[in-house]
Amino acid sequence: MNSVQQVAYGPAIRDGFAHLLRNHPSSYTIGQGLWSPWYVGNSMTNLDQEFGKERVIDTPVSEAACTSAALGSALCGRRPIVIHPRVDFFILAMDAVINQAAKWNHMFGGGIPVPVVFRAIINRGGEQGAQHSQSLASWFAHVPGLRVVMPSTPKDARELLVAASLGSDPVVYIDDRWCYERTEPLGPVEEWDIAEQGPAIRRRGTDVTIVSYSFCAYQCEQAGDRLAECGISAEVIDLRVINPLDLRLVFQSVARTGRLLCVDGDWAACGIASEVIAQCAMQGLIQSAPPRRMALPPAPAPTSRPLEAAYYLTVDDIVANAMALVGSSARVAQC
Repeated sequence: MNSVQQVAYGPAIRDGFAHLLRNHPSSYTIGQGLWSPWYVGNSMTNLDQEFGKERVIDTPVSEAACTSAALGSALCGRRPIVIHPRVDFFILAMDAVINQAAKWNHMFGGGIPVPVVFRAIINRGGEQGAQHSQSLASWFAHVPGLRVVMPSTPKDARELLVAASLGSDPVVYIDDRWCYERTEPLGPVEEWDIAEQGPAIRRRGTDVTIVSYSFCAYQCEQAGDRLAECGISAEVIDLRVINPLDLRLVFQSVARTGRLLCVDGDWAACGIASEVIAQCAMQGLIQSAPPRRMALPPAPAPTSRPLEAAYYLTVDDIVANAMALVGSSARVAQC
């Protein structure tokens, strides 16, 4: 990509893969369904034809085998990206991720880089049910030694993938298919340092700080626009990287607004929103009103479409909670 073009989230990920495969000979991809025109959406279309099936490796159905093989090659100097088309089945490979990849560099005193990326895709909705609709983000964020990134914009989806692959640490890269149709203007690929990435302010505001990540961060941006129409100035912060969790930008924002709303696309218990609120409270920053936490109900995802509509968070939900936090709940209906 040599000029600025309007690019959707899925093709932006493909651009990231193409950049790595074209410019970094040690990079390769491995996983299930990589040669399929639909299995990983439009995020890897025809990469096998462009770069060869020895670098875009479609494997048998064994999450543990392909993940362990990739980890071994990373320890030997390659830069693999393992693709799990559903994060739900990524958990079958947890020994290689939690007990091995996250521990090697620590156990050897910082002398063993582990440049492997574990890409897991959230594929919820569409009446797919409890075993095909999970995020599990807080699982991975709990583990020292793993970097965990969850982009919400096409640019971040592309650049964080590239940065993750070019770093020296194991990275869990989780993308949400609900983001795939989001578009933005993109220029040439930039090679970021993954260790320097953290939260980003998506919208400036003074009345309330709204913190989220991944698809929910996109919803929060939309909610911020709606709130502005109602005279409420919301500052929206996209965490982007949930491990290690750098909250300095959040602290600064909450110190200005005095109000905090955390929106989590996962279950509430032991979740990312809980951690953000806890750390802000420990800093003594929440002054104007008790913080609010939004998350999924404590139940597996339903299969029926009407129940799904009630289960997942909406922009309307975020608007209502933000308005109640700033004492403007009476205006929810008109906005």
